[in-house]
Amino acid sequence: MADNSLPSQLDIDSLLHLLKVGELSEIHGLLPWSSNYTFLAGITHGELEILTIYKPRRGERPLWDFPDGTLCQREVAAFTVSEALGWCFVPPTVLRDGPQGIGMVQIYIHHDPEQHYFTLAQNPQYRTIFRRIVLFDHIINNADRKSGHCLLDRRGNVWAIDHGVSFHTQPKVRSVIWDFAGEMIEPALLEDIQRLADNLARDVLPRALLELLDAQELEALRSRMRKLLDTQLFPQPGPGMSYPWPPV
Repeated sequence: MADNSLPSQLDIDSLLHLLKVGELSEIHGLLPWSSNYTFLAGITHGELEILTIYKPRRGERPLWDFPDGTLCQREVAAFTVSEALGWCFVPPTVLRDGPQGIGMVQIYIHHDPEQHYFTLAQNPQYRTIFRRIVLFDHIINNADRKSGHCLLDRRGNVWAIDHGVSFHTQPKVRSVIWDFAGEMIEPALLEDIQRLADNLARDVLPRALLELLDAQELEALRSRMRKLLDTQLFPQPGPGMSYPWPPV
């Protein structure tokens, strides 16, 4: 079984190519405590072998507020937005066929399960990444930012995972990270958001977003970015349920 944080010898394009064309055949088993079918799977291409997370569309639990069969697409859209912002903390993710049909396939991050947002939040080393994750969650309208969805890999990098319930047109943000609420957003982060907002306004969109989100979801995405740029403040918790359960 392969063991990796991210394969250090491969760049992002090579990783995405491997995810798209590699043989996804060895299913090691279901991951426990997942609300949808989530498999740990091996993928090989030539002499390369890595571990991946495979979430097939047919294993998605129906939700009353999200269209059926779209959660895997939203995972890929979240990776696309992270890359477009230049923040790059969502593991490489693609939509492809597999043993259980079409689904999301993402690089598995070999991480320390004892470490997550609550254990890392007070460490100044990770303050910048968590501030970006907060803004990212509001941009994609993430309805499920649990503490355990922030992974610390063996090299000390933090990764953000599990974005299937994102990109809804109505406000849905539920998160354990409200530490920065009301603070000013740093100019460098605003510049990143402005760059993507300008591209969205000109319909200069990554192809994945055009294929994975509908027109209303794309307009809501634009609107959320405009609001952040207008206020220049980290958002406050909303009047409804703003925290996920369970929190970890």
